[in-house]
This record gives sequence, structure tokens and C-alpha cells, in this order.
Amino acid sequence: MNSRSRLPTPATGGRPASPAAASGGRSPVSAAPRQAPRQAPRQEPSQVRIIGGRWKRTLLPVPDAQGLRPTPDRVRETLFNWLGQDLSGLECLDLFAGSGALGFEAASRGAAAVTLVESNARVAKQLRDNQYRLDAAQVRVMQGDAFAIAAQLPDASFDVVFLDPPFAEDWIGPALEHAARLSRPGGAVYVETDHALTGADAPVPASLEIVRHARAGAVHFHLLQHRVPGNGAA
Repeated sequence: MNSRSRLPTPATGGRPASPAAASGGRSPVSAAPRQAPRQAPRQEPSQVRIIGGRWKRTLLPVPDAQGLRPTPDRVRETLFNWLGQDLSGLECLDLFAGSGALGFEAASRGAAAVTLVESNARVAKQLRDNQYRLDAAQVRVMQGDAFAIAAQLPDASFDVVFLDPPFAEDWIGPALEHAARLSRPGGAVYVETDHALTGADAPVPASLEIVRHARAGAVHFHLLQHRVPGNGAA
């Protein structure tokens, strides 16, 4: 029994040849235009939100910069519960300003003067833009090396000093030494680190005392008080 091929027999007539066949295999229809590559959706800039005071709920842009780590809302809320919600009349220093979240939060809550120090020129420009946007005349932005600028500031000139240096750098000890000199007796020093400042080897100057400590994820945050002379100061 002969088997039949399952392949169709080519037609020899009756059907017109396809346009491609009639033109020698080349289709007369032009190729579809190449589509432009899809653009990635535009990424919105990072932002921080002021959580209390005059500018409550205001969003401030934050540039994308290596090592920039804005203090989370929950941590700031705890910090300003420790400090008191009203900072009226106080003078504050944010020595590693970054996003400016701490300094602008202090200004929003009534601080009389806030100095923001930032080494990155692009980040410092954004801080100035945010200062202009808020019309925050009490905020001063200084661009340059934090330790060099701190060395030029007068002793005991701030009621509150914020320290949030890059975790990758071993700057806590020198930063605390500057904060001890720059803070007034009875004043506060806030510190963020990736470890607790406990134990005999913790680089805390004798004039500062840890009065609060908490943790949020990998971040340890501390509130220190500058001892008042005659009340146990070294």
C-alpha cells in the first residue's frame, strides 16, 4: 500500500502567485518602521517631609548622592519628642546636613538660627534652594568640610548639635569632640550611628552624657546632654 505524503502538492495554476513570488522573493510592502525604544519612566526625585511646626507636611527635594541617608520620619518624631516640640529661640547646628531634614525640622519648630554644613556642592545647592523655597531666613547653609568649618565656629555657640555622619567613615569620635566644644552647657547633642555608643571604649567626651538611646532597624540614635558645670561635669 502506497503511503501518501502529508505535504501539500505545490499548485501549478488557478491561484495567482503571491506578490513576494512575483517580485522575485522581495515583498513590495516596505518594512514596518522601527519603533523607538521605550523610555524608562521618569524617576521622581527623593523627598523628605517636614513632620511638625510651621512647615508641617511640606515635602523637600533631596538629590541622589552617594551616602546620603535622610533621617526617617519615625526617628525624627522620636527625636523631637525628646527635645520638646517647641524649639523657639534655640540655635542649632547640623554638622553633616545631607538632606537637611533635621535642620529644617528644627527651623520649622521655631529655632531662632540653624546652620547647615554640607561638603557636597550639589547637595548644598539643593539645601539653599529649599531654604529659598521656604523663605527660611533663620537657616544658613555652609558648603565645605565639616571638621574644617567646625574648627572655625566659636565655642559654646549652639543649644542643639545634630551629628549624622556617613556610617562608612569613622568620624563619630572627632565629631563628638567638636560637638562637646560647640554646644552650650545644658545643651543637647543628637547622634546617629550604626552601633550603640555604649561601653568603656565609646568615644563620648566626659562633658557629654547619654540621656536617651533608641534603635530603628540598623540605625542607633542617641541624645546626649552637655553637663552643666558643678553638676558632675569633668
